[in-house]
Amino acid sequence: MALIMKPAWIAVFCVVIAARLSVSQEVDTELAEQDDREPCARWMRGVSGTPGFNGIPGRDGREGREGEKGDNGDSGPKGPNGETGEPGDEGTAGKRGFPGNPGLKGQSGEAFFPQRSAFSMGLTGKTSSASRAPIRFTKTFYNDQHHYDDISGKFRCAIPGIYYFTYHLTINGKETKVAMFKNGRTVAFTLDQFHNGNLDQASGGVILNLSAGDEVWLQLYDDVFDAEIYADTNNDSTFTGFLLAPKILSNPTDNRRR
Repeated sequence: MALIMKPAWIAVFCVVIAARLSVSQEVDTELAEQDDREPCARWMRGVSGTPGFNGIPGRDGREGREGEKGDNGDSGPKGPNGETGEPGDEGTAGKRGFPGNPGLKGQSGEAFFPQRSAFSMGLTGKTSSASRAPIRFTKTFYNDQHHYDDISGKFRCAIPGIYYFTYHLTINGKETKVAMFKNGRTVAFTLDQFHNGNLDQASGGVILNLSAGDEVWLQLYDDVFDAEIYADTNNDSTFTGFLLAPKILSNPTDNRRR
């Protein structure tokens, strides 16, 4: 029974396939006939559609290559001067330049202090302690203002101010003690302990503040010393003084002796 059914089913299946092929050919023929007609747009215009929305902006394009440099143009007219700016910071010091040529010698100017007072005197022989009096220096090196009196042996101040006094004495054969006096009072001492067989030197110096009329001199100080101050053509004993700075007087009474 099974063997008889199989050929029947195969026959039915073939008939169905054939029927479907026939239908497919008819459909293709109808479609071919429709394609021979003109499009719908040729024989019937449709209604205009609604405009579409604007599209999204596109991306920026890539940058182009730099072009060639053009020729320089003509200079424009000069503009008006701007306002002066604020001073800038001080710059660093530059290198030192070469020395310049010496300038011309100027004219001699006047001395800052027109007042002058100076002397430098020396002995012409020897003196001893026979008399307690100022040592008289009679050999003149400089005494243009004549403020040193070679008769009394004293310097008398004519210009109040600051003075410097110094002395250099040659000692021969005796121990000698010399003092500098100001208005009868001692202001400096020098003691020379003589060594036999040679000449000695005794010296001293002092700065004094003097008023007009003050007197300064040298004198042997003590009778105990049988002193001998010496001078000849080869050895000098000198007494010197000069004004360092005059006193500026604001009141005439300031010139009084102190």
